[in-house]
Amino acid sequence: MQKISFSLLISILGVGVLIAFLCSLSMGNSSISIIQAVKDLMSHNSSLHQTVVWEIRLPRVLLAVLVGATLGLAGATMQGFLRNPLAEPGILGVSSGAALGAVIVLYFGFAAVAWYWLPVAAIAGAFIALLLVYLLAGFRSSVLSLILAGVAINAIAGALISVALNFAPSYFALQEIVFWLMGSLANRNMHHVYIAAPFIGLGWVLLLSRFRFLNALSLGEETATSLGFNPVRERNFILIGLALCVGSAVAVSGSIGFVGLVVPHLLRPLVGHQPGRLLVASALGGALLVLGADILVRLLDVARELKLGVVTSLLGGPFFLMLILKTRSRWI
Repeated sequence: MQKISFSLLISILGVGVLIAFLCSLSMGNSSISIIQAVKDLMSHNSSLHQTVVWEIRLPRVLLAVLVGATLGLAGATMQGFLRNPLAEPGILGVSSGAALGAVIVLYFGFAAVAWYWLPVAAIAGAFIALLLVYLLAGFRSSVLSLILAGVAINAIAGALISVALNFAPSYFALQEIVFWLMGSLANRNMHHVYIAAPFIGLGWVLLLSRFRFLNALSLGEETATSLGFNPVRERNFILIGLALCVGSAVAVSGSIGFVGLVVPHLLRPLVGHQPGRLLVASALGGALLVLGADILVRLLDVARELKLGVVTSLLGGPFFLMLILKTRSRWI
C-alpha cells in the first residue's frame, strides 16, 4: 500500500464521514425529511420531522462520531506511545475501569434514578483506574511498569464485573449489564452528548497536541529527550488525555472493541508510518467505521437490534486473523 498525499487522505476521510453522517441521520423506520426538519427548527415549528431528527437520530449520530473518533485517536496514540502496533486504548485499564463504574451503577439500580448516574460513574471509574495504575507503577515509572499495572487493573476490573454478573439481583439487572457491556448507541439523547463532549474534547486536545513528541519518540526515547521533550511530562499528558476521552466514550456507548486496533493498522501505511499524522487520520477513520457499523446495525432486519460492539468485533476479528496469517507467511 503506497503513501498518498496527507491532505488528500484527510479530505477523503472527511468527505466519507460527512456522507455517512447524513446517511445515518436520514435513515430510520419512518420516512423523515432532514430538509423539512431544518425548516421546522428555523421557524420554531414543532413537528414530527423536527422531533425525530433532532431528538432521536441526531444524538445517536453525534455520539457515533465522538466515540469512533475517540477510539481511533486513542488507538493511534497508544500505538505510537508504546511503539507497539498491537496496543489499544484499554491496555492501561481505562476502558475496564469505566466499564466497572457503569456496571456498579447498573447493579445497584442507580441508573434508574437519574440518567446522568451511568456516564458520571463510568468517567469516575476511568480516572480511578488511571490513578491506581500510577500508584502501582509509580509516577515516574517506565512504560513496561505502566503496562504491567494496566494488565493488573484490567484483571481486577474484569473479575469484579464477573462478580456483579454472577450476583445480579434480578434477571433484568443482569440483562441490562450484559447489553451495556456489548456496546450500543441506541436510546441515547442529547444529555449524553452534553455530558461526554466536554471531556472528550479536552482529551482530544491533550492527545493531538502531543504529535511532535510521538514523532520524536518513534526514533527512540533518548532521541526524544535530546530534542527537548520531557518523556515523563509528555506521558502524563497522554495518559490523562486517554482517561478523559476513552472514559467518556465508554460512559455513553459501553464497550466497543477493535476500533482502536483496526483503524490505525489500516491507515498507517497511507501516512508514511508517521505517528503524528496518524492521529488525525485515525480519528476520522474511527468515526467513519463506527458510523458505518451503526448504519449496518440499523439496516439489519432483526427482531432485536444487534449491538454495535458485536458488529465491530465481527469486523475486527477476521481482520486480525488475516493480519496473523500475513505475519506468519513472512516467517515461513
